[in-house]
Amino acid sequence: MHPFSYTRASNTREAVTAGSRGGRYIAGGTTLVDLMRETVEHPDTLVDITGLPLSQVTVTERGGLRIGALVTMSEAAAHAEVRTLYPVISEALELSASAQLRNMATIGGNIMQRTRCTYFRDVTADCNKREPNSGCAALRGFNRSHAILGTSDSCVATHPSDVAVAFAALEARVHLLGPEGERQVPFADFLLRPGNTPNREQALRRGELITAVEIPALPRPLKSGYLKVRDRQSYEFALTSAAVALHVRGGVIREAKVAAGGVGTVPWKLPAVEQHLLGERPSEALWAEAAAKAADGARPLQHNRFKVELLKRTVERQLRIVGGTK
Repeated sequence: MHPFSYTRASNTREAVTAGSRGGRYIAGGTTLVDLMRETVEHPDTLVDITGLPLSQVTVTERGGLRIGALVTMSEAAAHAEVRTLYPVISEALELSASAQLRNMATIGGNIMQRTRCTYFRDVTADCNKREPNSGCAALRGFNRSHAILGTSDSCVATHPSDVAVAFAALEARVHLLGPEGERQVPFADFLLRPGNTPNREQALRRGELITAVEIPALPRPLKSGYLKVRDRQSYEFALTSAAVALHVRGGVIREAKVAAGGVGTVPWKLPAVEQHLLGERPSEALWAEAAAKAADGARPLQHNRFKVELLKRTVERQLRIVGGTK
């Protein structure tokens, strides 16, 4: 492990000042510490933000939800308002990791976590995300777990977060605080597709700190849920997953929010699926027709072609579950 300095921020101003000088924020440390041990990351300064007042879950005036960046995964999953208003978030969190990790990891840290691509974590392998312009070993290596959507010639690594898929589906916004003040970024714009710069993963400016994730108020009644397909049931990353939220009124689907995980370089919103559902009456045929569009634009690799069909089946299954026709 490389030498580093450590400082503890007592307020957000101190944190942002230290971050603007190149410090890396750390709270639960469940991802960053591992990457430091593996010498993938070697920050010069760690800025401990665990003492900041960012640990609240509140219902907004319009009926949405604001989750502080330092709320732990366990706290968010168990929160009564989260479970009542957006069960898709609770389900995604509870399927994410072991209880020990969920007790430590924070919401802000979870959406900031880096890929679990084995080539990224192997410092002897070529990886444009870890070392720009070095190449992508996954393109010619074993790529069964890699992305089929949003890929580029520079990177095919998936984003590992489950709750980020729920946030993408619900069209959340990320609240940020930096040297230039506060701003909000739509979740769809916060996590960046790799393109030619896979090393740049979030739309963060220097020194910016995540303060909260806000989910907008959606029409009620709203049914939502998260389905995750993985190689084993116990604490494994997704081969594919689906976050679905449906507002059905008068027997017709008025709102549809759908996103997929485990298949994209970022949590993958599925607008073609959503559009196919709007104005329609729930039915077995409808779910199948909509799910058929889930893999539009997919670019499978040698070992992950199975993900195309698996994604369609997963989305169809979750539409049936949430839509009440399973």
